[in-house]
Amino acid sequence: MKWPSDTPPPKPPRDPPPIKHDGDEEVDFDLQRDSAVIEPLLRDYAGDDSGLRSALDRSLIRPRPALIRQLMISCEYSFKPLHTLFLWAETRPGYRHTAAVFNTMIELLAKSREFDSAWLLIDRYSQADDQLVSHGTFTILIRRYARARMPQAAIRTFHLMERFGIPSPNFDILLDALCKEGLIRSAEAVFRQRQNPPPSTTSYNILLNGWFRCRKLRHAEKLFAEMREKGVNPTIVTYGTLIEGYCRMRRVERAMELIEEMKEVDGIEPNIITYNPIVDALGESQRSKEALTMVEKITSYGLEPTISTYNSLVKGFCKEGNLLGASRALKSMIGKGCLPTPTTYNYFFRLFAKSDKIEEGMNLYRKMVEMGHTPDRLSYHLLVKMLCERGKLDMAAEIIKEMSSQGCDPDLAIYTMLVHLLCRLNRLEEAYSEFMSMIEKGLTPQYLTYQRLVAALKKAGMVEMANKILDLMSAIPHSKRLPDTYKGDDIADRGSLIIKRAQAVSDVLKSSRNEKEKFGRHRFRKGQKD
Repeated sequence: MKWPSDTPPPKPPRDPPPIKHDGDEEVDFDLQRDSAVIEPLLRDYAGDDSGLRSALDRSLIRPRPALIRQLMISCEYSFKPLHTLFLWAETRPGYRHTAAVFNTMIELLAKSREFDSAWLLIDRYSQADDQLVSHGTFTILIRRYARARMPQAAIRTFHLMERFGIPSPNFDILLDALCKEGLIRSAEAVFRQRQNPPPSTTSYNILLNGWFRCRKLRHAEKLFAEMREKGVNPTIVTYGTLIEGYCRMRRVERAMELIEEMKEVDGIEPNIITYNPIVDALGESQRSKEALTMVEKITSYGLEPTISTYNSLVKGFCKEGNLLGASRALKSMIGKGCLPTPTTYNYFFRLFAKSDKIEEGMNLYRKMVEMGHTPDRLSYHLLVKMLCERGKLDMAAEIIKEMSSQGCDPDLAIYTMLVHLLCRLNRLEEAYSEFMSMIEKGLTPQYLTYQRLVAALKKAGMVEMANKILDLMSAIPHSKRLPDTYKGDDIADRGSLIIKRAQAVSDVLKSSRNEKEKFGRHRFRKGQKD
């Protein structure tokens, strides 16, 4: 199939202007150099606060808010060395934290559920004259408490805002945080307790969305009826929430009725965002012709379809296996000036994988790259999966190589598919090599992968390699369940297992590196052994 051409997206300027944050200094030329000095210290002294402080003193680095914040955002370390860095910086002559740095520290602590440490900082800085404790600080805490499924703590935090000098706290932030994390019962309770001022239209909209997210249709309908009874006028956001909710629950006919209701009863004209969920729901229900008719109808109203509209059309046709319809939607999309996204292409890749059309899939991938579009991680997953399932090792290796060159390192899913394919092709030395690479990168192989490789190695008489894998895996906590059997695991137990696993992986890295010298590395390259 001949794919439509589009105009390559404009290339970014070679020297983009530095990003500024509120209250931060402009990024200077020494920032990268100083970051390169401090990052190893954060890693090497991760568990030694006094040692890290001494090392930072010896570095003679002058801390600046831009530097501290960049390290907090970019470094993938435990919160502990970053907390030490934060406390060390405030003791240096001439340094003062900015609101951006302070809130980033609160975010890191709350994300790690170190709420006590976060509150200590808030209490200390609220008594200073730095005005660092703000509405945004408390918003971070409220959302993090909600994400940790601690609704009462989130509610208490909201009520403490005025005590810390935050005027007119926004009730809707609390409501939104609870609803987005599925804590709809707590949100409903605090909503009912709100008397002065009474809940606004925005509050009702947030709660409506919460009920729909939890798939509680009757509660949502009851709440909408209550709005009418209390004289709270619905807005376009209200109707958009209702329409999206009904579409999510596959009640697309009711959603289309609401389009007419909002115009006739409330005099509100729908916009493209209101229509998009209907187009998507029709496509999901394999009613793509109706979805196309809806788009034509929308256009006749003078509304311009968005990238989301066209992606819904492409997805619908691809789900039906209608390649011609999907390619026409893509052509129309490009003709209207909407450049495809990786999501657009991924729908095609799914279709090609399902219909065993490898050549078409690879042609589209090459076209995508040629036009300057960068595949996302899912794009690479779909392509590698398609190729591995068809035994195309050379092509899969090429895609993985290109994936790495784009700064997208292979993850557990890619390694798993690769090891399984190599086992199937009886290229066991290479399968062993890729398995060891997983361990070295801190990835814990799936139980099925490890069992399959060990069985294949033993069958081929490669007992020493098999025993090495058994020894390594015995040192790493891992589940012995097969894929798709994890639904009953307790979340807290899984969190504990992850921590133990990470520690165990770091402990075995040295032995796995020594394995290179013992067995050598048998990495494949375009299907050939080195």
